[in-house]
Amino acid sequence: MTAISELLRGFSRTEHPEPPTHLGTRYDTTGTFLPEPGNTVVCHLTLGTETEAAVLDARARYLGMPEADDLAFTPVSSLHMTLFQGIIEKRRALPYWPADVALDTPIPEMTAILGERLKAFAGGPAFGMTIAAAAPTGLKLVGATEADRQALRDWRNGFAEVFGYRHPDHEDYVFHITFAYVIRRFDDAALPAWQAMLDEIVADINARAPVLALEPPAFCSFEDMNHFEPLQVFTPR
Repeated sequence: MTAISELLRGFSRTEHPEPPTHLGTRYDTTGTFLPEPGNTVVCHLTLGTETEAAVLDARARYLGMPEADDLAFTPVSSLHMTLFQGIIEKRRALPYWPADVALDTPIPEMTAILGERLKAFAGGPAFGMTIAAAAPTGLKLVGATEADRQALRDWRNGFAEVFGYRHPDHEDYVFHITFAYVIRRFDDAALPAWQAMLDEIVADINARAPVLALEPPAFCSFEDMNHFEPLQVFTPR
């Protein structure tokens, strides 16, 4: 029998009967994404590469699973790796917000403020990412080498200093590419098939794109999870 990972067990309806975290605020039970404006720093997939092809093949396999209707899928055009979390409408609290800016500041004004602060940011070193694991919501990434992992820390520490806040998970943030959000967790009977599929996806992407082709980090604005509009792009040093 296929052993079920701890990561996948988090999607068991039996073990986690509570509602999914963002259901009703980020998306609804029909899979429609709701208004949730904010900003963020992301690396989009590089178009026309084997990385893009492998990731899209993986996403297609998710869509082919019997439980696909239990997930709210983001558009292909939105696929990205978050490098540093910006601010967001429904998380107006410290330490998720600069302490020197009022918590009721409108999102467009916040984006302008952070964009202005970023003019003093020199960026960080180049880095490479690889797939570490897969979950029903998408792919988990890590720096390909220790030098890459240090580069990621340098970028994140730099953004934290410029933006003026550090989230509680700043030191152990899990890099990821989101495919979908959970509407309904899965019956336990579905987990073995998902585990087998997810393991195959990790092996396939790592064989085809051992180091992912990603665009340079970009400070983006968004109105919901459908689109992330680049405002400033940072060329790695």
